[in-house]
Amino acid sequence: MCFACSPFAGALADAMSRRALLKQTVAGFAWAGMAGATRGFVCSPAEAATESVDTLYIGGPIVTINDAQPTAEAVLVRGGKIVAVGPRAEVEKQAQGPVGIVDLKGKALLPGFVDPHGHVVMVGLQALAANLLPAPDGEGNSIPALQRVLRDWIGKNGKIIERYGVIIGFGYDDSQLEEQRHPTRTDLDAVSSDTPVMIVHQSGHLGVLNSKGLDKAGVTKETANPPGGAFRREADGVTPNGVCEEAAFFGAAGKLLGGLDADAYLDMIKAGAAFYASFGYTTVQEGRAMPGSATMLAKAGEAGLLNVDVVVYPDVFQSLKEIAPSRAYTNRVRVGGAKATIDGSPQGKTAFLSQPYYKPPDGQDADYRGYAAITKEQIVDAVDLAFANGWQILTHANGDAAVDWLIEAVGDATAKHGPGDRRAVLIHGQTARLDQLPKLKALAILPSFFPMHTYYWGDWHRSSVLGPERAERISPCNSARKLGMIFTSHHDAPVANPDSIRVLSATVTRVTRSGYVLGPEERVDTLTALKAMTIWPAVQYFEEASKGTIEPGKLADFVILSGDPLAAKPEDLISLKVVETIKEGKSVYRAT
Repeated sequence: MCFACSPFAGALADAMSRRALLKQTVAGFAWAGMAGATRGFVCSPAEAATESVDTLYIGGPIVTINDAQPTAEAVLVRGGKIVAVGPRAEVEKQAQGPVGIVDLKGKALLPGFVDPHGHVVMVGLQALAANLLPAPDGEGNSIPALQRVLRDWIGKNGKIIERYGVIIGFGYDDSQLEEQRHPTRTDLDAVSSDTPVMIVHQSGHLGVLNSKGLDKAGVTKETANPPGGAFRREADGVTPNGVCEEAAFFGAAGKLLGGLDADAYLDMIKAGAAFYASFGYTTVQEGRAMPGSATMLAKAGEAGLLNVDVVVYPDVFQSLKEIAPSRAYTNRVRVGGAKATIDGSPQGKTAFLSQPYYKPPDGQDADYRGYAAITKEQIVDAVDLAFANGWQILTHANGDAAVDWLIEAVGDATAKHGPGDRRAVLIHGQTARLDQLPKLKALAILPSFFPMHTYYWGDWHRSSVLGPERAERISPCNSARKLGMIFTSHHDAPVANPDSIRVLSATVTRVTRSGYVLGPEERVDTLTALKAMTIWPAVQYFEEASKGTIEPGKLADFVILSGDPLAAKPEDLISLKVVETIKEGKSVYRAT
């Protein structure tokens, strides 16, 4: 996603908080009694926390993700931390006083999922905007369908339109539209010619404005393309057709949605954290905090609005003053380091490649390779600044040419400042070449891959973006493992929902929408995929001593799944459900 700015935040907050929080406020899960319990009383995790007693989890598979003790019969929790793990008889001996017993009833207990890259402030975007996502997440599979969904949304959201003066839609995907093209201003003018209309591409890197929206944003025939962005033009080569890329879109969106409401912003943050928790995440990320976002997240923490931990990475170019990293959380918030962004989106064809796109976008020559959003000197300077100050830096680099720039920048900074445990992270790295992986390993750059892309855009990568050969190698998880590297696996919400089960399934199966297995040699086993969602992201955050596995001394951050993923066939992983999310011994989400 990596929005270059957050102009949407205030506009989205009110409705998003209402809708997303409804997903959190669900009926409690019924915990049945356990036959033969002699020391304790049956309770839910929430009840156990309320009674301030020890809690014993039993009655289902416990997947610890701890290689030294992969499974266990029981887990004992006290004061938000894990006290003991192992056979029930031995674990129960360590209890102090009455014990609240949670019978899993055959469901699986795992470490809470740790989000290695996403945008918690914006995950509720879809809840406010008209849902333009294609099947199976929406109905946006043609331009007439998009128009219909927008008209339906207008009829139900007059107050939002009145307050913010714009009609908003999120999630259209040209790769899934019958027309195989982006909508244009003319298509959106058919929805409304009186009110600005703005629809956001599912990647978050592009958007489309109607004529009224272009007028309000001040975009005319004379408007030049900004650095790191472009206004696509009509056949005359000068008239904007409404499609805006990267910096051009972010700037225009900022003008359409410039009025931020602090209270609404806080409501949105609360709703975003709650939505993450509904997918089993207990640690989440604000992966590119623009000016003011880190401050607002801190205020949300002070107000007690967060039910999960949030790690914040301010933009190194635009939020420099907010980069004050700490390893300690204050009210569930900490700044983890800095974020840099080199390029854009492969599915939007703005990622910076070393070889041309298989099919260039309209208006581009056959040798079109995308482009960088910044200069090479800027990323070199950003990495050098981070290394000089001891900051961790996360860098968005989707295209392999962008990955080359990152490798060079980290290499130069390492040579200048010497080795150290900095844990620089490559975000996405979707088209990283196999020859780049040893270089990443040598420089201790941890890749955070996006294998969920194989489901959503795998077919599009094969047929249009990269072509059959290069598409097979996107998110090369198994190749990294063969080199002894660890990797993390993310969703980049709100590009997609922070759907942990979809992340798990895609990392293991790499099955596309059409059912094609994209790059079978890059599949990994289920345990490896789970590590990429638990202990390895904890390593990425320097938090492996307190999170990522179920073992004594760590936080009681858990997710309860409907079944044991290690016992499921790969093709059945997608059927698993998140039943409950537990943060430091307290239930923060329970499904019906």
